[in-house]
Amino acid sequence: MSSISVNPCLEVATCAAPNASQRRQAIIATTIGNGLEWFDFTVYTAFAVIIAKLFFPMDNPLSSLLLTVGVYGAAFIMRPIGAMVFGIYADRVGRKQALSLSVLMMAFGTALIGLAPSYLSAGMLGPIMLVFARLLQGFSAGGEMGSASAFLIEYAPAGRRAFYTSWIQSSIALNIVLGALIGALATILLTHDQLYSWGWRVPFLFGIVVGPVGFYIRTRIDVSPVAAHMTERSSSPLTEVLQEFRLQTLASCALVALWTTCTYVYMHYMPTYVVTALHQSQKLAFISVTVGGFVFMVLSPLVGILSDRWGHRRFLMISAAAIFLTACPMFAYISRTPTLLSLTVFSVVAGVFSACYSGPLLAALAELFPSRVLSTGISVSYNLAVTVFGGFAGFFITLLISMTHSALSPAFYMMVAAAMSFAGSFAVKS
Repeated sequence: MSSISVNPCLEVATCAAPNASQRRQAIIATTIGNGLEWFDFTVYTAFAVIIAKLFFPMDNPLSSLLLTVGVYGAAFIMRPIGAMVFGIYADRVGRKQALSLSVLMMAFGTALIGLAPSYLSAGMLGPIMLVFARLLQGFSAGGEMGSASAFLIEYAPAGRRAFYTSWIQSSIALNIVLGALIGALATILLTHDQLYSWGWRVPFLFGIVVGPVGFYIRTRIDVSPVAAHMTERSSSPLTEVLQEFRLQTLASCALVALWTTCTYVYMHYMPTYVVTALHQSQKLAFISVTVGGFVFMVLSPLVGILSDRWGHRRFLMISAAAIFLTACPMFAYISRTPTLLSLTVFSVVAGVFSACYSGPLLAALAELFPSRVLSTGISVSYNLAVTVFGGFAGFFITLLISMTHSALSPAFYMMVAAAMSFAGSFAVKS
């Protein structure tokens, strides 16, 4: 695949540069809402075993777990729809307005999960509320990444786009850490009965507080300088993306495949994998994922700085190759010796690789679309890849393990995504 680039966000040469305070506010406003999405997704997977027993009680534990991770994946069916709606809205009306609306919808869905009654107390009402909440979250999350990426790309100074957008990745890691840490604390501090009766609900109700705060902050930020001075807007962003930027969209999907697989396999799926495949306690998984997420969080901005200097494509290619080559040895290592030490080493290495790949990713995607369709282009390509490779990763891996009885099944999944993304990296010019 040859290099393709349209040098977006440089179309408006007369934009007044924002000051340091405005840029800090842009980063904070963008990351606080984006983080809420990942906090909820992490908490859901952290308590997947509990949710399976409360909402889908069945004689076969595997069937209950498959239903639970299937509901988790159902949210990703709505993501492409949300991507199209919010992407078009952001390109035609404004990034700020799209970001403000999406954070409120995400917070409402998060709170709804925390309030949903169990199957034993309310019958099918509980599972129905759970599914509705996940669909709502999927719809709002679909527009979050594209709008947030476009907003920060347009705020970033020349030559610092990877650093600015890497804060989105860092916020994802931070909220993965918070979600895993809350899961670890809950399993340590609460009894079994407390955890099943009310303890698992507390993290979801956290969305009631974070949502309005994120909305308030986002409504008070200034529009990006590029958007404020943009003279050319697409009358139909989705049509333009699908007709004129098909190759760019395909390349973007390939690039996102590995990023979403790393996130959902290395971090979100690990608590379930440790319990069901390695037959260890959730406590070990929560602690190790917390450490790995912290590594991911700290390294992402540093990788962003380095990739702005040395080139985005170089980091993408090297890290994709490294993930491909180490996936099987890493999973073989923890399957042979599933201890706290081995799981922590696994998570640290996963955090390093994830940061090296994801740090420059959003800046690389921004090279492929012009500003007038930037939000739509990133939203559509990102969410298509997340839906296929990320949302149902837990379901497919759980099913694959049950069919093959191999604890290395997640590694094969990782290798397929790494190969695709390595190929997609050739489309990045810088």
